[in-house]
Amino acid sequence: MAFEIALAEEIWTAKYRFRSGDGEGDSSFAETADRVARAVAEAEIPELCEQWQARFRDAIEGMRFIPAGRVLAGAGTDRSVTLFNCFVMGTIPDSLDGIFEHLKQAALTMQQGGGVGMDFSTIRPSGSAVHGVGAEASGPLTFMDCWDAMCRTVQSAGQRRGAMMGCLRIDHPDIEAFIDAKRDPARFRNFNLSVLVTDSFMTALGSDMDWPLVFGGETVRTVRARELWERLMRATYDVAEPGVIFVDRVNQQNNLAHCESISASNPCGEQMLPPYGACLLGSINLARLVNNPFEGGELDEEQLADLTRTAVRMLDNVIDISRYPLPGQEAEAKAKRRIGLGITGLADALLFCGAAYGSSEAVALTRQWLGIVKREAYRASAGLAAEKGAFPLYDPSMLDRPNLANLDEETRALIGEHGLRNGCLTSIAPTGTTSLLAGNVSSGIEPVFAYSYTRKILQPDGTRREEQVEDCAMRVWRQVRGDAPPPADLFVSAQTLTPSDHLTMQAAAQALVDSSISKTVNCPEDIGFGAFADIYVEGYHLGLKGLTTYRPNPVTGSILSVAETAKPVPKAEEPLAPRADQLHGTTYKLKWPESAHAVYVTINDVDLDGQRRPFEMFINSKNMEHYAWTLGLTRMISAVFRRSSDVAFVAEELKAVFDPRGGAWMQGRYVPSLLAAIGDIVERHLTGLIVAEAPAKAFEPQARPLPLCPQCGASSLIKVEGCNNCLECGYSKCS
Repeated sequence: MAFEIALAEEIWTAKYRFRSGDGEGDSSFAETADRVARAVAEAEIPELCEQWQARFRDAIEGMRFIPAGRVLAGAGTDRSVTLFNCFVMGTIPDSLDGIFEHLKQAALTMQQGGGVGMDFSTIRPSGSAVHGVGAEASGPLTFMDCWDAMCRTVQSAGQRRGAMMGCLRIDHPDIEAFIDAKRDPARFRNFNLSVLVTDSFMTALGSDMDWPLVFGGETVRTVRARELWERLMRATYDVAEPGVIFVDRVNQQNNLAHCESISASNPCGEQMLPPYGACLLGSINLARLVNNPFEGGELDEEQLADLTRTAVRMLDNVIDISRYPLPGQEAEAKAKRRIGLGITGLADALLFCGAAYGSSEAVALTRQWLGIVKREAYRASAGLAAEKGAFPLYDPSMLDRPNLANLDEETRALIGEHGLRNGCLTSIAPTGTTSLLAGNVSSGIEPVFAYSYTRKILQPDGTRREEQVEDCAMRVWRQVRGDAPPPADLFVSAQTLTPSDHLTMQAAAQALVDSSISKTVNCPEDIGFGAFADIYVEGYHLGLKGLTTYRPNPVTGSILSVAETAKPVPKAEEPLAPRADQLHGTTYKLKWPESAHAVYVTINDVDLDGQRRPFEMFINSKNMEHYAWTLGLTRMISAVFRRSSDVAFVAEELKAVFDPRGGAWMQGRYVPSLLAAIGDIVERHLTGLIVAEAPAKAFEPQARPLPLCPQCGASSLIKVEGCNNCLECGYSKCS
């Protein structure tokens, strides 16, 4: 199969194409599909291998079923990697040796390519007595700093650094510090954070009651539930984190409640898992299943049912062929055989059928399609149990669990007769790069983010060419309708929908999904705080298990940069007078851990109308490795100093630079790069000057640039489904 867009081929080459040391491997995506299908079919008895290999290959090659990236990249290779995307680690003991043993386990898991989630609620709060050594505990957040530093250091498989989810209960005494942690943009850069909110807290919130913060069964102090909730909402409103997991609902609706308790999530939140639980993911591409798009389009429901049965068998086989970083993870996976079958391309499929995302028609179709997936997944699992045996911890009482109780009688009868091969079956995960691989179909159950955008591609000669990238639905619209403008009431996007539209679609899907859903509720920047906080209360009452919102903010940036109307170019400021023979300034010594020699930063100033302004900057070091870039940097910054009265942005830009090799701890604070450390010096120097203020201007809304991609450096990073995705190079990371 030929790729539909150039970006898809680039992503396949960079992330999923296998090449051995001698240059052998996949020469086309068809060979990738065959490699994966052959490996997964090895779990079948010999007489059935060829039959199932053909079915698996057909589903993958046609982009109708897309296994998660770990399976695409690792199955059928000699790489020592896991085929599971993410894990929840074991329960962390409240002891120093136990904590660091679990840190080691997380490192080993990420080394093989798995993201990790942890519940830090078991670690005693800061200020608690540490008996036997006469000291006070530092609390869970300081140990989370250790996890964060480890994640920066350990390189995961497939050119991706590991993602992490850190969870803390709403009744932990350090919950306020946890809530505020992401206000520091340099802290926990490798973590997603979620607060585990209980039903009793939501009751206390509704009744405006006090809320006890407890550890080890003892109440440490009491706060007002409403004040704690407002603090959580303010942090999320300002910096987009923490997210919220309604942990009691997760456990109440868990198929496996008879044999496990859940207190943490994988990094993107689509699977809440027990200690050492793992998520094995794959998505049915609904956009591929619609006949006659935009001309009375209908989804082929028979094909959807058949694909579901094939996908369940394929994912079940992966459990048996995968490597596992830790023995406990293998034991957990094989005892319960949990899988996470989901969908992608939902928004495009709805468009093809003439239903606008968020509308009542879209909700009805979503329920109809996911109802088929749920029914056929359970029937397929019961059939596998008859053929291969039920999962070891199966219990007939599972038929009374919420996800099974509302199945049709025929499906329940099959389960009652044979049991189930898989403890949990469905989940909707982020599909950032795999949806691009499939021709830029809409991701997961998200609405279309952007129907088209321009991608700038770096050429071998250093020049850049531009390439227009279109969403699958827009591309098909042009094929079917030519130059006819697409109807605005149908072609809605993540930015034009209301938060309630997002919640309605997520709730419709959640009712038919075993585990959870990775989805971002996009909010306008100017949404009022009260309306924003109501989103979480509404989500709770709609039956959601977790909730993540995104509102553009100064810390994480804006999701979408809208082109501004052309404005007159302002007259440039007059440059400062030529340099005098003698200037006064300050030299700062900077010792960077990666460098054997100190770096000296000198900033010289001039007097202008009784006020001092920075005029020039020099950087010197015996380490000649820095010479070229420091010379270029100081010349550019000096030029800015001489030509502008408002130079505070220089420090801000430098401080935002992130070194993918890792930063350093300096004076009790994490600094993400040497350039960021120089930015700190510039900021410190500027605060000591009386810099002329620019005249006050009337407020004008400005389009913010997208955040920078850590892989290609382009200003093209967006946040979808709780993950960072680059529109330029296809980089994707859940953090």
